[in-house]
Amino acid sequence: MDICELGHNLCDVMFQKSDYHFEYTDCDVLGSRWRVAVPNKPDTCTGLPDPVKGTQCTFSCSEGEFLDMRSQECQKCSGGTYSLGTGVAFDEWDSMPAGFISHGMNMNIADIYTNCSNSTWIPKGDYIASNIDECTSTLSYAVSLKKAGTVSFEYFYPDNTIFFEFYVQNDQCESTDSEGRWMRTSEKDWTPHNLKLNRGNNVLYWRTTSFALVGSAVKPVLLRNIAISGVAYTSECFHCKPGTYSAKPGSAHCTPCPADSYSNKGATVCQQCEVDKYAEAGSGSCKRRPACTTSDYFYTHTPCDSKGQTQLMYKWIEPKICSEIVEGTVDNSTGGAVKLPASGQMETCPPCNPGFSVTNTSGCEPCPHGSYSNGTACAECPVGTEPVVGFEYKWWNKMPDNMRSSVYSRDNSYSGLKRWEVAGEYIYTTQGDLDSDYMMLSLTVPGYRLPHSVAKDDERSELSRISFVFETQCTADCTLYFMAGYSERTNDMVEHWSGTTRKQSYSYLVKSNSTVSFTWGFQRTQAYSEVRQYSSDFAKMYTVQITNVVGGVASQCRHCALGSGSASECVPCPPAHYMVNGTGVCKSCPPNTFIRADQTVGEAACIHCGPNTHSNKAHSACVSDCRLDLQSTGGGEVLQYDFTPLANITSFQSSPRFTSKGLRYYHQFRVGLCGEEGREVAVCVDNVTESRKEVRGYACQSTVVPSEVRGQSVVSSQPFTIGDTLIGKRSSFTPWCIPLKYETTQACKKGRTTTIRLRCDPTVAGKDQITLPSKCSEGTCDGCSFHFLWRSLYACPLCTESHYREIVSACIQGIQRTTYVWQQPLQCTGGVSLPAQTVSACVTLDFWLKVGVSTGTVAAILLISISCYFWKRTRKLEYKYSKLMMTAGDKECELPAADSCAIMEGEDAEDDLIYLTKKSFFTKIKSFSRERSSDGFDSVPLKSSSGLEMEMS
Repeated sequence: MDICELGHNLCDVMFQKSDYHFEYTDCDVLGSRWRVAVPNKPDTCTGLPDPVKGTQCTFSCSEGEFLDMRSQECQKCSGGTYSLGTGVAFDEWDSMPAGFISHGMNMNIADIYTNCSNSTWIPKGDYIASNIDECTSTLSYAVSLKKAGTVSFEYFYPDNTIFFEFYVQNDQCESTDSEGRWMRTSEKDWTPHNLKLNRGNNVLYWRTTSFALVGSAVKPVLLRNIAISGVAYTSECFHCKPGTYSAKPGSAHCTPCPADSYSNKGATVCQQCEVDKYAEAGSGSCKRRPACTTSDYFYTHTPCDSKGQTQLMYKWIEPKICSEIVEGTVDNSTGGAVKLPASGQMETCPPCNPGFSVTNTSGCEPCPHGSYSNGTACAECPVGTEPVVGFEYKWWNKMPDNMRSSVYSRDNSYSGLKRWEVAGEYIYTTQGDLDSDYMMLSLTVPGYRLPHSVAKDDERSELSRISFVFETQCTADCTLYFMAGYSERTNDMVEHWSGTTRKQSYSYLVKSNSTVSFTWGFQRTQAYSEVRQYSSDFAKMYTVQITNVVGGVASQCRHCALGSGSASECVPCPPAHYMVNGTGVCKSCPPNTFIRADQTVGEAACIHCGPNTHSNKAHSACVSDCRLDLQSTGGGEVLQYDFTPLANITSFQSSPRFTSKGLRYYHQFRVGLCGEEGREVAVCVDNVTESRKEVRGYACQSTVVPSEVRGQSVVSSQPFTIGDTLIGKRSSFTPWCIPLKYETTQACKKGRTTTIRLRCDPTVAGKDQITLPSKCSEGTCDGCSFHFLWRSLYACPLCTESHYREIVSACIQGIQRTTYVWQQPLQCTGGVSLPAQTVSACVTLDFWLKVGVSTGTVAAILLISISCYFWKRTRKLEYKYSKLMMTAGDKECELPAADSCAIMEGEDAEDDLIYLTKKSFFTKIKSFSRERSSDGFDSVPLKSSSGLEMEMS
């Protein structure tokens, strides 16, 4: 024995096969590698098997095989195991598989206090579920591919309030293209997805972000059956998980066990359950069968036979899990399991539904186009009439062809089992596997077409109307949901009813040709339990009616106006006309009215427009031209208003609100106040998913969340209309009131109404201010009546001449200016403009002063002249009087002769004047001041005829 052989034997003694394992080194540039032994425990002997040359890097094994590292050859997997050959698979999620990492984070930078550490993906056994809060949760897995490969997985993505993306980053940190990374919502069941992977390192990311807010029930995203190919080899096979098996060696996958059987991990065959136990398909264990009760079977009717008879049948609910021989506490008098009642009772078949006729085999077939029936025989519509097309189901002998029943279970999977059964006069829910299951009933139509007699108009949004009569009876917290949308799996909830509900009807307006699927879902309780406690709770549907369906049938014909080209071709009545009952005659509606969309017959079809509105050209709605004339208080002038600047779509938000984790969100409102036909309408969208649901109207609301996810500044969801009909414009002078209305809902029996009050505020010249009520920060207190106050400069009346006044300046240098200014405070806008400043000629004060002084001077001179004249005359009379007195002094008590003192007729007074000697001015004053003589007379100097002075005393 040589040294080498001794060394190998020594290593074999020191090392067992379990003490080390083989691995390949990294590939070199030539595509070669080495197989090396790696000890399973550190600090062990270094005498391991020598490295040997390994297989080429492109080497791979087929499906169902694995690479035996000792022999470096492919071997088949044994029974109870499976292999993908060049890939790895993950189909068990009892715990997080090795290599997978999940973490939560807050994508909203503004909410720094939100704790997202627990918002991770959670293993649920057969699948892994995402978070349902507003945090962002990421699931990642890193894999190194030796050659190009693929990744495949199945996902269930039913809720459009969640962002769900899948992308891959390679060695260069290059990600999947931005468009292909966003997952589409699941339409029916689990949705498969495949993506090619490049050679080298790849990191796979599944990321979700929820934007469902208060009052929303979020459904998580589910993942399962993740498989990755391209790893070149797998050195071991995977054991089949419990509930599955692989019988033959070399299996590429495991097969689920059938019902009433089970298997353990790594099983090669399934074991049958005992007689008193049961198991669902793919179960890892059996459960004991409960005693059968009356809730474990249901009744139905067979198709009608040739005699018009139907047979009453009782059937066990499938899969049958109860036992008829097990003793137990049940709701019968014997205290044991109940037996299935006897079937076979014959009953008269209910008639066919309207629009169908009875065949020779007592079946029902639709009437041909252009005919109608009441459920018996088809008849042609008379000339001048047209069929009222649609579907009306009120007799339930068999499930209609365009309706189906299914079960939506707690694990978010659909089952083809029927859970709504026909019962003649109604269709009702039977028992499900669990009380928390959803009993689904779906109706699908191809589309809608308006009748020939209905004019197409942009203002008329109603394409169809679906109505149904229902009833629920519950002992727990049962709920009936009604949903509508594009497909059964993407429908949005329209309305729901909780608890026991008396027999009642509900109608829903269809406004889009993409709304072709309608679903009713009944859930007995939201609490999960494997024990059926509320089996007696049920929902019944009595009638379902939908109008204007393409390919529908008619239960009646209605009169229509006839066109001029054909004697039997129906045409719409002219605009603003209604059809007289029982005739094809069109009659004009009163002025300023519109025609009801759901009724065009009879005078009641004409609806008067509200105050200060008018009908459009088609008379299908009332509109406003954004202008208004109103007489001011007290019967004064007429004020004119122009709201045209407010007609553009205006957006505003409520104050911020927060979820329990601190996510900030707002209620965003969009308003299109007024406008004629062709105006821009308010649009609110849901941009969470690729469907981009939109609602349109005068006013709408959506919930927005600031976010940088998907490259969008905000995420908008949950849009709905709060006003699509303009009622009118009223005024209490301040403010204006513009009421809008929307159709009724379960919560709002009278419909939603929105009142926008416009208040004149000249200080708001820039961005308009729209405020919400202080007591109702969301714009409404009851969810039905919305109120907004809109402050704006353009809510003021147009300016008139009464809104300004004139200011006249002083006359300066012969010029006078007139300036016009607005009355303050200014309460108007637009309208007339301020007149320009005017200039006029004027006379200044200096001129009038000169005229006054000149006039005064002339008047003074004239007055002085007159005074001098009269003074002179007075002196003459004084002289004559003095002369008379002297004459009278000679003959006392004798009057002088008449001719001795007066001026005789024809006598010139100047001839007898005695002129005084001219004296100076002071001398005259002195003489005037002389005192009287003792005899009482003044001394008067006289002049004699000789010209000598003499003095009389």
